[in-house]
Amino acid sequence: MSRLPLLTPNSAPEASRPYLERAQAANGFLPNLVASLANAPTALETYLTVAEINGRSGLTLAERETVQITAAAIHGCGFCVAGHTAVALKKAQLDAPLVEAIRAQRTLTDTRLNAVAVFTRAVIATRGAVADEALSAFHAAGFSDANALEVVLGVSLATLCNFANNLAQNPLNPELAAYRWDAGQFAA
Repeated sequence: MSRLPLLTPNSAPEASRPYLERAQAANGFLPNLVASLANAPTALETYLTVAEINGRSGLTLAERETVQITAAAIHGCGFCVAGHTAVALKKAQLDAPLVEAIRAQRTLTDTRLNAVAVFTRAVIATRGAVADEALSAFHAAGFSDANALEVVLGVSLATLCNFANNLAQNPLNPELAAYRWDAGQFAA
């Protein structure tokens, strides 16, 4: 049970209703993250707006989902790990063993995605003050300065939704049950 009310388009503040309707139409269900964020219309608007902007970044969908899963695992947000696992498998078409390695924070067989995961962990661990070597390694994998900032963008998006879910203690929607992740399974 969520510690915060899970709102619907009928019970949410007026300012949250269009965002809830949009999220429900896009997903085919109302994710509990969105339902809880509806308690603060500006938080819900920020989450959906930043998610849309993040989707336009120069990183591929697979790279963006690597950032999201990596950050969610570090932040202990099982809801977001599950949700982004679904996207990584269904939309980004990543194979299951690779996604499991991202979830477990292991070295990835895909060298580009591994560079994204390693850089994401460095950004989070250092609060952005990554060592010159970390940035150089990211560049050596073929990424630009813009991509480095886009990882920061992805981490900022992840931080908002991971922390909101951790605060609310949102239960996993049944639609995401197959992608369940338990933070206790892995050491970040």
